[in-house]
Amino acid sequence: MPYEPIRPEPLKQMLNKLREAIYEPVAELEVTAWVTPEPVSYLDRKTGTKMTLVHGQRWGSLWDCAWFRFAGSVPEHSRIEDLVLLIDINGELCLVDSKGVPVQGLTTVNSEFDFSLGLPGKRVVRLHDMFLSGSDIEVWADAGNNDLFGKYRGGTLKEAVIASCREDIRSLYYDVEVLLEAAEQLSAGPARKERIYQALYDVSLRLTDISPERIAAAKKKLAEPLSLKGGDPVLTISAVGHAHIDLAWLWPIRETIRKGARTFSTVLRMMERYPDYVFGASQPQLYDWMKQHYPALYEQIKQRVREGRWEPQGAMWVESDTNVPGGESLVRQILYGKRYFQQEFGLEMKSLWMPDVFGYSASLPQLLKKSGVDYMMTQKLSWSEYNRHPHHSFLWEGIDGSAVLTHMPPEDTYNSPAAPRSIAKAEREYLDKNVSGHALMLFGIGDGGGGPGEEHLERLAREKNLLGLSPVQQEPSWKFFERLNEERESFQTWRGELYLEKHQGTLTSQARSKRYNRKMEKALRELEFASVLAARLGRAYPAETLETIWKEVLLYQFHDILPGSSIKRVYDESLARYEELLGQTETMIADTYSYLAGHIAHGKTASAQTVIFNSLPWERREWLRVNGRWHHVQVPSMGYAVLSNDAGHEADGEAASSSEILTKTPGEGADAAAEGRSLENDKVIVTFDQNGAILSVLDKAEKREVIQQGRLGNDLRVYHDDGDAWDFRHDYAANAGTPLHLLSMRELREGPRIGLVFEYGYGESSLTQTVVLTAGSRRIDFETDVDWRENGKMLRTSFPVNIRSNQVYCEIQFGSLGRPTHRNTLWDFAKDEICAHQWVDLSEPDYGVALLNDCKYGHRAIDNVLDLNLLRSSTFPDPEADRAEHRFMYSLYPHQGNHVQAEIYRRGYELNVPLRTMSLPDVSDQKTGKLPLSQAFLRPDHPHIMVESVKKAEDGDDIIVRLYETSGTHAGTLLRLGFQADEAWIADLMENRLAQLKLNEPSEIALSFTPFEIITLRLNVPEL
Repeated sequence: MPYEPIRPEPLKQMLNKLREAIYEPVAELEVTAWVTPEPVSYLDRKTGTKMTLVHGQRWGSLWDCAWFRFAGSVPEHSRIEDLVLLIDINGELCLVDSKGVPVQGLTTVNSEFDFSLGLPGKRVVRLHDMFLSGSDIEVWADAGNNDLFGKYRGGTLKEAVIASCREDIRSLYYDVEVLLEAAEQLSAGPARKERIYQALYDVSLRLTDISPERIAAAKKKLAEPLSLKGGDPVLTISAVGHAHIDLAWLWPIRETIRKGARTFSTVLRMMERYPDYVFGASQPQLYDWMKQHYPALYEQIKQRVREGRWEPQGAMWVESDTNVPGGESLVRQILYGKRYFQQEFGLEMKSLWMPDVFGYSASLPQLLKKSGVDYMMTQKLSWSEYNRHPHHSFLWEGIDGSAVLTHMPPEDTYNSPAAPRSIAKAEREYLDKNVSGHALMLFGIGDGGGGPGEEHLERLAREKNLLGLSPVQQEPSWKFFERLNEERESFQTWRGELYLEKHQGTLTSQARSKRYNRKMEKALRELEFASVLAARLGRAYPAETLETIWKEVLLYQFHDILPGSSIKRVYDESLARYEELLGQTETMIADTYSYLAGHIAHGKTASAQTVIFNSLPWERREWLRVNGRWHHVQVPSMGYAVLSNDAGHEADGEAASSSEILTKTPGEGADAAAEGRSLENDKVIVTFDQNGAILSVLDKAEKREVIQQGRLGNDLRVYHDDGDAWDFRHDYAANAGTPLHLLSMRELREGPRIGLVFEYGYGESSLTQTVVLTAGSRRIDFETDVDWRENGKMLRTSFPVNIRSNQVYCEIQFGSLGRPTHRNTLWDFAKDEICAHQWVDLSEPDYGVALLNDCKYGHRAIDNVLDLNLLRSSTFPDPEADRAEHRFMYSLYPHQGNHVQAEIYRRGYELNVPLRTMSLPDVSDQKTGKLPLSQAFLRPDHPHIMVESVKKAEDGDDIIVRLYETSGTHAGTLLRLGFQADEAWIADLMENRLAQLKLNEPSEIALSFTPFEIITLRLNVPEL
C-alpha cells in the first residue's frame, strides 16, 4: 500500500487554524479617549476632547493624538495568567504605568509593511501587575493616529477586548511554523524534508479538535524533528534585534520621539520574556530624546546596556546622508556620536551603522579610520537597479587609501523575519561564503520602528541549531565583526565610492534645505574660527551654544531629511528652524568679529575704517563694496586687514600701508564692459543668443573658445519629471526638454561688475538671472532667483564645453573623485547623475573648465557636457516640494592647466566663503589695541593644503586645526602661525593626542601629507 502523498497546502491550513485558536475574546474593555492635535504629557492626559468609544467608532484624523483609558474586570473563574488584552486603535499606542513611564508599544495590524518580511501588527498585552487593582483592569496609553509608515488607517477603534490565551496552542503554532518553513526551504529529496512533512501530517490528523490533550500529543510528536541538530557549521549567522527608526520621513520629528518610546519599551518587555534576546539600536540623537522625554525608560535601557543585552550601535549622531553633508559635518557626526555613547555608556563605538543611506562617499573610510572606527554595516546597495555589488563582506578603500571592513547582511534587509527562509536566503545569497563562515542577520520590524515581536524570538529559539539550517546565535554585532575581522585577509577590496544606482533625485529635492545646510556649514566654520581668535583675547568660547547648533544641523542631515524624501510638515518645521539657526549664527559671527575689531590698534588720526576678515588659508585679492564704494582689497591668509573707507581717494596712509590694502577704482586697467548681447572684461568675452543662452565664451589670453561650436552654454531647460522625491527617469534627457521663454533683458553696471539681467517665464514660474563678469576675473557668475510653481518638472542647465576628457573631477568631502564621462559599461551607464559639492571640472592636460555652485549637488557629465540639476517638483511624499522662491548661484570658470594646477578647490571655496567686513570702533571705544592693523593667523605655504576647521578642543582649551591635501598628491608644507604655540600634537578626529610635533619655532610647524590625507593638529596656545 503506498503512502498518502503529503501536500504543503493542508499543513498551512492547519497552521492558520492554530493561529486563530490562540486567543479567544471573553469580555469587552471600556474605552475612553482624550483627543488633542499634538502630544500632551501624562499629567495633562485629560485635557483633550473627551470621547467614549465603541468598536468601529472614529476617534481622530491623521497626526491626531490621544490619551486612551482601557478599563474592565477579570471575568469570574478566569486565571489572570491565562488572560491578555487585545488592543488595536488603527494607529500606534504606547502603554504606560501609573507614573506615565512607557511600558509597551502597539501597532495596528492594518499597518503598511512588506508582508513578505512578516506582519507588523502588535496588539497583544500581557496583564502585568501594574495594570491590575484586584480584579479591576486599567490601562493608560498615549496614541498616535498613524501607522508605522505615517499612513492614516481610518482612525477607528478596531479592537479592545480581554481574551484568554491558550499558551499550549501558541507554542505549538511556532513549532509547526518553523518546521513547515524549514522543510519548504530544503530541496526535493532529502530525508529531512520528508520526515518533517510526515510528522506535520501526522499531527494534522490528530488535530481534528484542539483539546489540551491533543495539543500536548502534537507537541510531543514534533519535539523529535525540532531536536535534531546540524553538524559542524560551514556558516554561522549572528542575529541581533533591530528596529530601524527614521528620525523623520513619512511622519514628523515629534512622532519619531514617541516611536522611540513605543519601540524601546517593547524591547524591554520582550527581554523579560526571552533571556537570549539581544537588541541593538543606533543614533545617539534618539537615545538623547529618550533621556530628555522618558528619563525612567532611559534608565531601564542603560541597565540592559550594562548587562550586554542592549547594544548601542554606530558611530554617528544620526544615520546621516553622506552625499550632501560637508566633510566637517561628517566629522562632527562621528565626534558627537562617539562621545555620546562613551559618556553615557562607557562604550567605544568601532562600527558605522548605516543600513539605509543613499550611497556612501569615498571620503568615509579615512574619516572612520581616523576616528577609531574599523567596521561598517549597510545593506542599501542591494537596492541598485542595474548592477549587483559583487560582495557582502569586503574591504572598502577610500580616496586616501584607508580601508574599513564592510559587511552587508546577505539577506539584503534590516527587517528580517528571522524565519527559516531568512536563514536559507542568507546562506544561498552570501556572495563571500567561499571565504567567510560568518554573516549578520538584523531581525525585527523597522523603518517606522516597532522592533522584534514574539514571533521573531519564538522562531529564533527553535533555530539555534536546527538540522537543515545554518545555526543562528543572538549576539551583539561587535562580536560578529571581531570574528569577521579574523577572515579579513581573504576578502577583496572595493576602491572608491559606494554608489547607489537609485535615488539620484535626492541630490536635488527640497533645494531650500540643501541651501540652508551649505550656508550653515560655512557659517559654523566662520563662527568657530572667529571664536578661537576672540578666545585668545579673553572672550569666552561659546562651546555649549556651538554644540547645540551643530547637533540640530546634524539632525537635519538625517538620510530622509536633507536628501528631501520626507513629508511636507518635516520641511515646514526644519526650514523655520534653519532660518532661526542661521540668523543666530550670523549674529554671533558679527558680534565676535566686532569684538576682534575692538582690539585692533589704530591711530587717533585714522578716518572711518573697516576691518576685512578672511577665513580661507590663502591671501585673497577681490573687489569688495564697502559703504557704497568699491575697493580692490588684499587680505592675508586666515586673518584680516584694515581698510580706510577713504582708500583710493584720500586714504589714511597709516591704515593703507599697515594693512597692505590695494585700492583701485574701475577704469584703472581693470575694465569690464557690456555691449549689446555680450559681456567683456580683461579675461573673457561672453556672447549670448536671442534667448539669453551663451553662444561663445572666448578666453582672451589663451585665444581659445570655451563653448563647443554650434552648441549653447547655460542652456536652461525644463524636463518632464513624474518621479517622486527619490527618483526621476534615467532616460529623462531622451526628450530634449523645453527652453525657458525670455521676457526681457537689461544691462547691469555696478563698479567693477558688469552683467546682463535676463527675465524668463515658464508655465506658472518665473526666473531672473543676472550673468556677471567682474574686472580681473575669469569667473562668469549666474546669480539666479526663481519663483518655481511647476508640477512634475525638472529645471537644469548645461554647458557643452570645448574639452575632451574621459573623466570629470568632482569635489567631495576632503578631496575630489574622478568619474567617467563615457557610458562604456553598465556600471558607467548607471552612474549618470552624480554628486559633487562646490565644483566639477573637465580638463585636458593644459586647459579646462570648472562649474562652481553655492548650494547644488546633482550633476551630470557626459562626453563634454557639464550639467547641473537646479530644481525638481515631485509630488510625493511632499505634494508641494520646492514650489517656492529660490536663490542660488553657479559659475563657469575656464582656466589654464587642469583642476589641480588651476587650484579649482580654491575657486569653489571663494564662491562659498565671502570676505566679511566689520567697522572699526572709534578710538575711544578701542578695547586693548593688542592686534596689529593686519595679521595672518594660519598660513600653509603649499597651495594644495586646505584648512577646513579651526575650533576649540572638546575637552580643554587647546586649539584644533584640521587640514587636508586637496589634489591627491604627496605634499609637504610649513604651517605658519600668527601666534605662539607652546605645544603641537597630531591628533585623531576624536581629538586624542597621537604624536607630538617639533616646533621649528613657536610659530611654525612642518607637516607632510599623503594624497587626500586629513591631518588634525592639537595646539596648546597661551592667551594674549
